[in-house]
Amino acid sequence: MGLMSKILGGNQSRSVDDYAELNIDDVSTASAEAAMQVHIAEVSGQNDAIDIKDAVYDGDIVVADITRLRTEDSTVEHIVDELRQVAREVDGDIVRKGDDQILIVPTGVRISREKLGQKL
Repeated sequence: MGLMSKILGGNQSRSVDDYAELNIDDVSTASAEAAMQVHIAEVSGQNDAIDIKDAVYDGDIVVADITRLRTEDSTVEHIVDELRQVAREVDGDIVRKGDDQILIVPTGVRISREKLGQKL
């Protein structure tokens, strides 16, 4: 299973052990500063949405795991509505992948609705 499959795919249980630390010294970088970061978030309640919103307002990408929320709970829809509003405010984009993940991106980034190698 590839890295993006681990981040974006499957209904499997995830833990910190699912992510591998890479030694940055093994990778040559042109610049120490990045213009944008990708954050991984786990949402278990309304308070978690605040950190996600702050990251998107700061110009970063967030992959949010919402599997800890019950899909029939109105909290999920409330959080999704809040994040949708943030995406609109920053002229970004947002998609919900199944019942378990949301991807929110800032200004200047659009999320393709097509899977690579597949036509919708």
